Amino acid sequence: MRTAVPVIDVAPFRSGTRPDRLAVAAAVDRACTDIGFFTIVGHGVPAAVVARMARVARAFFDLPIDEKRRGARPRPEQSRGYTGVGDENLAQSLGYAGTTDLKEFFAIGPVDVPDEPYYHCPEAYPSFAPNVWPERPAGFCEAWTDYYRAMEGLAATTMRIFALALGLREDHFEETTNRHISGLRVLNYPEQPSAPSPGQLRAGAHTDYGAVTILRSENRPGGLQVLNRRAEWVDVQAAPDSFVLNLGDLMMRWTNDRWVSTLHRVVNPPRDAALGSRRQSIVFFHQPNYDAVIECLRGCAGPGNPPRYEPVTSGRHRLEKFLKGVGAAPTPAG
Repeated sequence: MRTAVPVIDVAPFRSGTRPDRLAVAAAVDRACTDIGFFTIVGHGVPAAVVARMARVARAFFDLPIDEKRRGARPRPEQSRGYTGVGDENLAQSLGYAGTTDLKEFFAIGPVDVPDEPYYHCPEAYPSFAPNVWPERPAGFCEAWTDYYRAMEGLAATTMRIFALALGLREDHFEETTNRHISGLRVLNYPEQPSAPSPGQLRAGAHTDYGAVTILRSENRPGGLQVLNRRAEWVDVQAAPDSFVLNLGDLMMRWTNDRWVSTLHRVVNPPRDAALGSRRQSIVFFHQPNYDAVIECLRGCAGPGNPPRYEPVTSGRHRLEKFLKGVGAAPTPAG
């Protein structure tokens, strides 16, 4: 069993033969079964789109705190806008009390929302709540929108790989993700001139809520760690021009625990490397349609292996987990 995060070249899936595509799917299946994380190269996302996003996001976090807070999350249940350092505790999403996370972030949701009842009816809230756009820096909205669209394309490719890996039609997940409610966050982990409180991390141990997460990260002191199946925390070092992918809770529920939604955290830098340890992560959380019912897939249950989870809708699961993480009570809408 693999206990480290593998690197998988997905270019053969994008442009290769049927055997090439199946080979990529088999490699992804092994990674999802063993550790729930993998790094991809050959993804086709333009480097210029990534570089502009990283530059504009960093410029936003360089703004004075009062200006950043003018774009604060409008309501507790809306994952939109700015959230400051210490305003979230991700471990709390799993029911673990503890200290708040040492990070700040800005978040948006879908950027192309049709003027149709599905997207604006009461059941759609807060999945399609309006995005919040700050006045500065220049080009913020354009950079985030382009990056979101690029991640939509990469997520769609990933879901096709998942379908083949699970022995399903390649388009199996299209009907449950064609009106997805995915979120995009950029997280800024400030350097730490003072030692954190005991037990306080940049991001507490948690699992992600949706189908798959696509992370663009920096290799800086105090980074991402994954809990493997030997109960060992493993450092994740990103390869050049790569994305780190991990499964979320809904994919684990879909596969009846065949694949794992792995605990992960972001640790503090060593004290001798704390200055200059600022770190930025760009994270796309691919979340199925809000009304998609997530239940055991064909082939993932059988004699002696009954379905382990009750069916749940994507929107309800995401909302309940998010509200726990920010310390807010669930609302009846969602």
